[in-house]
Amino acid sequence: MRVLVDQRSYEELLGKSSQSRDCYVRKQEFLHHMYIDGVKYLVARAVYDCLKKAQDAGDDDALLHLLCHKDELEQLVAEARAKGIDLRAARVLGDPPPTEEESRPTLSNAFMPADPQDIAETGLNRTFLYEHTTRIIYNRGRVTGAELADELKLPYRLVDILLSELRKQEMVDISGQRGYGDINYEYTLTPRGSQSAAEAMMKTMYSGPCPVTLDDWIASVKAQTVRNVVVTRRNIREAFQGLVIDESILNWIGPAVNSASSVMLFGYPGNGKTTIAERITLLMGDDIFVPYCVYTDGAVIKLYDSIVHEPAKLPLPEDLEYDKRWVRISRPVVIVGGELTLDALGLIYNKDSRIYEAPFQMKANCGIFLIDDFGRQQVRVFDLLNRWIVPLEKRYDFLTTVTGKKIQIPFDQLIMFSTNLDPNDLGDDALLRRIKFKFEIIDPTEEQWRQIWQIMCRVLKVPYDDRALDYLLAKWYKPDERPLRMCQPRDILLQAIAIAKYNMETPTLNADLLDAACATYFTSKEKKNFGAKIRLDL
Repeated sequence: MRVLVDQRSYEELLGKSSQSRDCYVRKQEFLHHMYIDGVKYLVARAVYDCLKKAQDAGDDDALLHLLCHKDELEQLVAEARAKGIDLRAARVLGDPPPTEEESRPTLSNAFMPADPQDIAETGLNRTFLYEHTTRIIYNRGRVTGAELADELKLPYRLVDILLSELRKQEMVDISGQRGYGDINYEYTLTPRGSQSAAEAMMKTMYSGPCPVTLDDWIASVKAQTVRNVVVTRRNIREAFQGLVIDESILNWIGPAVNSASSVMLFGYPGNGKTTIAERITLLMGDDIFVPYCVYTDGAVIKLYDSIVHEPAKLPLPEDLEYDKRWVRISRPVVIVGGELTLDALGLIYNKDSRIYEAPFQMKANCGIFLIDDFGRQQVRVFDLLNRWIVPLEKRYDFLTTVTGKKIQIPFDQLIMFSTNLDPNDLGDDALLRRIKFKFEIIDPTEEQWRQIWQIMCRVLKVPYDDRALDYLLAKWYKPDERPLRMCQPRDILLQAIAIAKYNMETPTLNADLLDAACATYFTSKEKKNFGAKIRLDL
C-alpha cells in the first residue's frame, strides 16, 4: 500500500474532474484514492474526511471500508515514527513508488530448441524416420538431398545418414545430380522402397516436417508458460493506448492476466468485449516456439496452424542454428464463437489421411483461448462448462486417439469467455466458481462516448462537431432512453459515410446524414407483426 499524507495531495485529489470507480467506496461516493502515473495511492486526509461524512450519514457499509483504511494508516504512522521519519515533511508512507523495471517488466523467452546433432537427439525412432523419408520421396517422385532436408526440417548431415542407410536397405537409389556435392544428388525409390512407402502410407499419409516428441513439446510449454507474463498498471496502459476504456476495467484485467487462469467478460453487446480480449494479447510481449507437429505412439498431431499462429514480429538471425522443426510465432490468440462444438475440443482425426489435427486448446497453449459469444454455441452451456472442469482446476487436459489411448497435455493458457448473457443464467455455482475472474464491461459514460466519436471522426476523416452529438442525443437517444454503446460512434459514422457517397456529397456530422444513418441503424421499439414466426428454442 502507498499512502499520500500531505495536504497538497489532498487538494490535488479534490481538484480532479474524474476518477476511476475503484477510487471510491462505491459509485461516486466517498472518494479516497487517486492515481499518479498509473500508480494507485490512498490519500490519508481524504480517508478521515470520508470517515466523518460516513459517520454523520450513518453509512455502515462505508464505515466498514474506511475504518480498515484508518487501522492501516495508524500502523504505517507508528512504523514511520519508530524509524524517526518526520511526518510533517513526508509525502508518501508505505511502499515506495515502483521502479521503471517493476512498472514495465521485460519479457524474454529463453527457450530455444537445440539443433539435433545426431539421430537420437531428434527423439524419433529410425523406423518412423525411414517411413517418413520414403513417404516424402514417394510423393515427390525425384528429390535432392537438399530438398529432402528442407522438407524434413532436419540438418542435411542427419538426412545424409538416413539416405545412406536406406540405400543399404535397397529402398532408395541415386538417379541423377543437379549440382556439385552429394547434397545435390537426386534420389528415387526402388521397387522395394515404393512398396515400403505404400505400407507406410497405410499408417499415416503425413509427409511434412518431422514431428517432435510429445515430451519435448510438453517441456517447451513449461519453459514458455503464459505464467511468465507480468502485467502492471503502467504497461497495461500502453497495451490499451488509443482505446477508450474505464480505468476500473483495466484494474480488473491486469490481475486476471497475471493469474494466467480464466476470465469471463460479460455485458451488453457492442461495448468491446472482444476488442478488450484481443488487446490483452499485446501484454503477452515475447514470441514463442511451436512445433509443426507432435508425435506420440504412432500418432502424428498437426499443431502449427498458419490461420491462428502469427509469425514472430522480429525474425531470427539467419545464421542462428536451432531445430527447424519448430516455428517462431507470436504468443497465440485462438478465437472461437458460436461454431464451437465439443468434438472440436478433442483430437480431430482424418480417416483418409490418418493424421490428427490438434484441438483449439492445444493450439492456444502459452497464449489466449477466447470463447466468444459464450452461451450461444451449438452445445449446451452446462456440457461446455463441464468439459473445462479438469483443465481449469488441474491445468492439464486429456485427449483420446482413435485407438482409445488417452494423452495428457498441458493446459497453459489464459482462457477467456465473452458473453452477452447474465453469468447467473449460464451454469450453477460449482461450474462458475472455476472461472476465477468475472467482470462486467459496462456502458460508456457520455464523456467516454463523445471521446470515441472524436477518435473515429479523426480515423475516418470526418470533421467532428460536438453540437451534432447534442442533436443526436436529443433526437435518437433520450426520447427512447436508448443506452450508449462503445460501437455506436463507429457504426453510425460508417452508415453516414455510405449515405454521403450515395448522395455524392462530403460526409459531415450534419443533421440530415445523422438522421438517415440512425434511421437505418436503430430499430423501432414499436412492436410489429409481419406475419412470420421464428423459433428461438432451436
